[in-house]
Amino acid sequence: MEQAFSGQRVGEKVLAVFRRHVITMRKGFLVWYCLLAIAVVIFIFPLPSVKGWIGSGLLVFGSLYFFYHWLLWYFSVSVVTNERIRQISQKGFFKKSVVDISLDKVHSLSYTVPGFMAGLYHYGTIIIQTEVGDLTLTYISHPDKIYDEIQGAMDKAPKKASDNEN
Repeated sequence: MEQAFSGQRVGEKVLAVFRRHVITMRKGFLVWYCLLAIAVVIFIFPLPSVKGWIGSGLLVFGSLYFFYHWLLWYFSVSVVTNERIRQISQKGFFKKSVVDISLDKVHSLSYTVPGFMAGLYHYGTIIIQTEVGDLTLTYISHPDKIYDEIQGAMDKAPKKASDNEN
């Protein structure tokens, strides 16, 4: 089955789809975990009858907070096609940012793994340099593999007319 995305052009083939590393949800998970621990303590120790409401409220709030961070992670996606790179970033419930870069506009591509934790959890930063500026993709899971996918797409992409004339 051919993958498709909103805004896909006729004849455009999806080569790779990737998201940021799940570590980007750490803030949501940490808040959820802390509120869960507080709720467990509230349920264990004998307190007034409102303990059920307080504990349940903490669990609901923590779950909603984690769900918000999960939504931001899940709906932020990057797509590499045979023609372009599209980065879709979910910024909130209703705010979304979309960046398209044609593969023939990419001048160079690089990636970094910025330290011990990034190496341990296999995430890094990919920098795509273009004519109009840089596109920085942070917290990308397995940046070496994604780098290879983008590099392969760039090698197969049709060259600019000015490149063919030289």
